Amino acid sequence: MSQLPSHAPSCQLPTITTQRLRLRMLNDSEDDARFTLALVNDPDFHRFIGDRGVRTLQDARDYLRRGPIAMYQSHGVGMYCVERKDGTPIGQAGLICREGLDAMDIGFAFLPQYRGCGYAREAAEAVMAWGKTELGLTRIVAIAAPGNTSSIRLLEKLGLHREQTITLPGSEEELLLMGWQA
Repeated sequence: MSQLPSHAPSCQLPTITTQRLRLRMLNDSEDDARFTLALVNDPDFHRFIGDRGVRTLQDARDYLRRGPIAMYQSHGVGMYCVERKDGTPIGQAGLICREGLDAMDIGFAFLPQYRGCGYAREAAEAVMAWGKTELGLTRIVAIAAPGNTSSIRLLEKLGLHREQTITLPGSEEELLLMGWQA
């Protein structure tokens, strides 16, 4: 049975706080567009997630509107902006509904200078806890490029297990599907 929402319960996601981080909804402001432009053009983002064709601030605003903001409105979930407590945006983490998957998909991406500091794990754990307790999810999945060993290790630390190799609709790229089941 699919756990994907059939309607948007609300387009106002709660802010999530952890010991060092604040996770908030993204918007199409200049600050979020500037941050997104940097994040999606990081060479590792291109290598492991893909080139989203975002080259300008306007492209970044459009990407935010078509992606995270649209997902908030259509499904009541989406990628959060992950900020340090001082307000510095360092990455994104969240749950998304992705075509071709039978459950919510956890995702994350961080700027290079904030990797290896435990921020991704802290944010992803908070997102998973929110999904389990507030959304009542009993299954969460993730996809990863097979060569993205750092992300795969983190997903394993979060309790996800390797399930199979898949290709998503409209793509020929083989991805590792990992899953957590209550």
